[in-house]
Amino acid sequence: MNKILKCKKCSKYTMKPKCSCGGKAVTVKPPKYTLDNKYAKYTRKAKLEKRQKQDLL
Repeated sequence: MNKILKCKKCSKYTMKPKCSCGGKAVTVKPPKYTLDNKYAKYTRKAKLEKRQKQDLL
């Protein structure tokens, strides 16, 4: 599973270790857990795809 990275130089998000501006991209801290999790849908989808690739489902 790929991780979302954020460029230190221009603050853009990317999936590559280097941004198009030439800056270094670093791992972003995960958001804090809340009951109203805006990203839960994406987390479930990523986990489902990973398990399907591993033939666990």
